[in-house]
Amino acid sequence: MTRPRAWFQSVSGDPERYPLNEVLYRDPKTGSLLEVVHDLDALRGRTPAAWMRLFDERYGRTSWPYGSGVWSKHEWVQPHVAKENVVSLYEGNTNLFWAERYGKQHLKLPDLWVKQCGTSHTGSFKDLGMTVLVSSVKQMIAEGKPIRAVACASTGDTSAALAAYGAAAGIPVVVLLPRGKITAAQLLQPMANGALVCALDTDFDGCMRVVQRLTEDSGIYLANSMNSLRVEGQKTISFEIVQQFDWEVPDWVLVPGGNLGNVSAIAKGFAEMKEVGLISKLPRLVCCQAERANPLYQAYQRAQGEGRDLEEGDFEPMVAGETLASAIRIGNPVSLPKAVRALVRSRGIVEQASEQELADAVARADRTGMFNCPHTGVALACLEKLVARGTIGADDRVVVISTAHGLKFTEFKAAYHEGRLPFEASLANRAVEMGSEPDEVIGEIHRALDARGAAGVPA
Repeated sequence: MTRPRAWFQSVSGDPERYPLNEVLYRDPKTGSLLEVVHDLDALRGRTPAAWMRLFDERYGRTSWPYGSGVWSKHEWVQPHVAKENVVSLYEGNTNLFWAERYGKQHLKLPDLWVKQCGTSHTGSFKDLGMTVLVSSVKQMIAEGKPIRAVACASTGDTSAALAAYGAAAGIPVVVLLPRGKITAAQLLQPMANGALVCALDTDFDGCMRVVQRLTEDSGIYLANSMNSLRVEGQKTISFEIVQQFDWEVPDWVLVPGGNLGNVSAIAKGFAEMKEVGLISKLPRLVCCQAERANPLYQAYQRAQGEGRDLEEGDFEPMVAGETLASAIRIGNPVSLPKAVRALVRSRGIVEQASEQELADAVARADRTGMFNCPHTGVALACLEKLVARGTIGADDRVVVISTAHGLKFTEFKAAYHEGRLPFEASLANRAVEMGSEPDEVIGEIHRALDARGAAGVPA
């Protein structure tokens, strides 16, 4: 087969091509976002069956770097990056969890699955994109590009991933965080990995403005999702889902949406597989936003009110409010154009969840064995609404993208179960204080179990 190749190209449709080893984030002529475009004819040089067989042969193996869920798709991700320049921490290959009890008991939805992207190295799906970006930077440095550091603005998970991969590669990292608006775990991760951590007195959008100015210096490389290299890693979520379903496509995929890079990436993965013939249809996407940070939902409602498809012109930026789903507290998402295109192409939907809805959804799912972050809670709450409305049917196969590990958000969970949130936590489960005398403790345990049984707990 012809050697796979890829390049940067504007999302606006301009045919000009730019090399992937250039320091570019936007089209120099139009200012539009760039995306990585693959030579699909070259990829068609291997049959769909042969690609499937190759990916299955590489799955979880130790042959460098194919054990990674991202780099097992090397030819579809960054074919120009040499193996010796790949920076991998064994990301991807995450569990596609059959949420049988939650789906059947709460939703009458037996074919519900949760893609546990938070079980990656730094505890979030951001690892998938960062392995590609940092590997690409290492390739550029090997080719003589004078890059002295990589920088990002972050609400937590992006900075953790960038710091870890930068540390593994030996590349200095600068992260800009909104002071007081991320969890302790998220703040400690980049500190532990040696990044230059800058806590700014602003929100994420303010951090983004600063980092865009900072990276006008070509020696400091931008690692935010407007850099389309990250999309190439994140799109492998789609590949993993269909591979784990023995190359079948689910009916629906629900994705928490903030900066909208992950929605765009997942759509791109499905679209490329369909173009090359690995799959025959696209799933419908749902972008799930927090009610207090919902600019895309508002745009979608405007379009729906006029009975037409969502358009980029429907969007109006907002100042995002305080939300438990801090990582998607974004009022002016960078990847808007790509997300709009993805949703239209997939006949997608945008839904929202309130603070109580997302917190209760997390608690309901946790009681069936999961341990979800609040952003996954947004997607689960939106799923509950769409099922209740009849938009998603009982026979549909549904995948919810879980974006981060619940252990990164223990403050949120503690506040819920201790009753410290500004709404009634109907599923709060507090510790029961007891003495130490065995007979007394045993009696209290039996009484507590009886009370739970009478109340229908666990529920």
